[in-house]
Amino acid sequence: MEKNIQKKWWVDGLGIAMKISSWIAVPIIVSLVLGKFLDKKYNTEPIIFISLTILAFMITIYGIVRFSMSYIKDIEKENIKNNDQK
Repeated sequence: MEKNIQKKWWVDGLGIAMKISSWIAVPIIVSLVLGKFLDKKYNTEPIIFISLTILAFMITIYGIVRFSMSYIKDIEKENIKNNDQK
């Protein structure tokens, strides 16, 4: 039984790390590639590149905060459920 709990914790921890990593990497990579492409296309270097990078940073912050808050709420619900069972 104890081994089952440790495995579940490890899987959940890895899932959380992957979701947060994707919230960091995906918006930044997309904005960098798209910004470079649009700057070359419209000859506006580096205005679009910097603007999209700033936007991606804000999207990343929003996504991480939103994910973290929902995860905290899930933990609180689980703690309340466990306390009611005792």
